[in-house]
Amino acid sequence: MSGMNKAGLVVLGLLSVADLFTPLMTDGEHPPMVIAIGSAVVGLISLVLVVLGWRGKRWVLAPLITLRLASALLAVPAFFAADVPAPAVAAAGVGVAATIFGVVALLLPSRVAARA
Repeated sequence: MSGMNKAGLVVLGLLSVADLFTPLMTDGEHPPMVIAIGSAVVGLISLVLVVLGWRGKRWVLAPLITLRLASALLAVPAFFAADVPAPAVAAAGVGVAATIFGVVALLLPSRVAARA
């Protein structure tokens, strides 16, 4: 695993931890509590997958990427819904951008020297 792949895992891990705290940061409306709880569940599962990925389990990449992209999609309504506070929109934007970075970094091929 390359340094960039590890950076992707770290970013996705930090996003997973942030998801765990979503129910504590909501006012019940932004995001709705059901979305906040769903986000926390996705964060917990993602965190387990990040740990397994860090230990070299390559099979976790597809479900991890799928869950993190699903988490980012849960944030998209913040950009279009009325009366969403500006800090929530900013947090959603940072989360979506960080998710894209983490997924791309994770998908970059590792540069392992091939033996001749």
